[in-house]
Amino acid sequence: MTLETPVALELRPLQIVDLDELMAIEACSYPFPWSRGNFVDSLSSGYRAQGLWQRSGDAPAPDAALRMLVAYSWAMEGVEELHLLNLTVHPEHRAPQRVQPAVAAAAAAKVATGPLHKDVGEGPAEAASVKQPVTPPAVASAWPPNATWDALQAAVSSCKRCGLCETRRRTVFGVGHPGAHWMVVGEAPGEQEDRQGEPFVGAAGQLLDRMLGSIGLGRATEPTDDPSARGVRSAGRSGHAAHQVFITNTVKCRPPQNRNPEPAELAACEPVLHRQMELVQPRLVLAMGRFAAQQLLRTEEPIGRLRGRVHRLTGEGVQWAGAQGVPVVVTYHPAYLLRNPIDKAKAWDDLCLALDTMDALRVDER
Repeated sequence: MTLETPVALELRPLQIVDLDELMAIEACSYPFPWSRGNFVDSLSSGYRAQGLWQRSGDAPAPDAALRMLVAYSWAMEGVEELHLLNLTVHPEHRAPQRVQPAVAAAAAAKVATGPLHKDVGEGPAEAASVKQPVTPPAVASAWPPNATWDALQAAVSSCKRCGLCETRRRTVFGVGHPGAHWMVVGEAPGEQEDRQGEPFVGAAGQLLDRMLGSIGLGRATEPTDDPSARGVRSAGRSGHAAHQVFITNTVKCRPPQNRNPEPAELAACEPVLHRQMELVQPRLVLAMGRFAAQQLLRTEEPIGRLRGRVHRLTGEGVQWAGAQGVPVVVTYHPAYLLRNPIDKAKAWDDLCLALDTMDALRVDER
């Protein structure tokens, strides 16, 4: 794919008929690309999406066959301002002399994206002028070194290290026993988590609680002497922390429309997750969902290949002194299981694997 000369650039709102071409760029640009559904939901919700097209200088403007999408931008309109959330340029057009026109065109765009266009024949909505886009919040200074629980939670609640701070209601730090032997790591907060500030609530949270209860675990923040709270399989075990979990997510703010977290968002929150793990010192980590598993294990393997076996943390993937060798068991996210109940049996197998792994660790410690 090469740029012919002379080249004309055309900037216009993206339409649903453009998504196939956009998805191709997305797939070769990011390790965790948005799905088609993410784009459709965002367009339907009023996000401003612009596409930059190139065509030969002698080609007539309506000739779609001679046009090619080379870049696109995604923006969210705020009060008297427009937040540029993403600008993606096709990998083969990222040489400086090619990127500059795309950046300039996206930054100077004042044409508002209308409602999602369902047919090629539908034109964009009437143009409306908007404020110049503003740069998303810059990544702030490093997280507080060796932060205590309170200091770390305060830093998260005021965090502006990525664009998710613009759309969140509340940050979702985590919940559970601060010295739990088990740590559950999920993906990103959803709508209910965003409202309540606690991970895994709503239907998915209720399913998680039942899953944990089935192997004698709970998310209580304080120890309990009530044997019934530990489940039938906890009989004969000692130590309160051994029957509790700490639950958190790889990302502490909800991505808009529950889209997948982007690499920059995962990277911004990763030091917090590592510090949480350092403070909890879990004996075993239960990674729920693809993004949690891939982030912790530094892999792009699909979850179907990752589950069913015990992995080990490395100092490269999770940087805290006790990380080396900590077992990780991968399973499906409860939200996925609600949509695909046929895989609950596999999730039960994963929980049994985790329980057997923990039992083996206790035997080795004796």
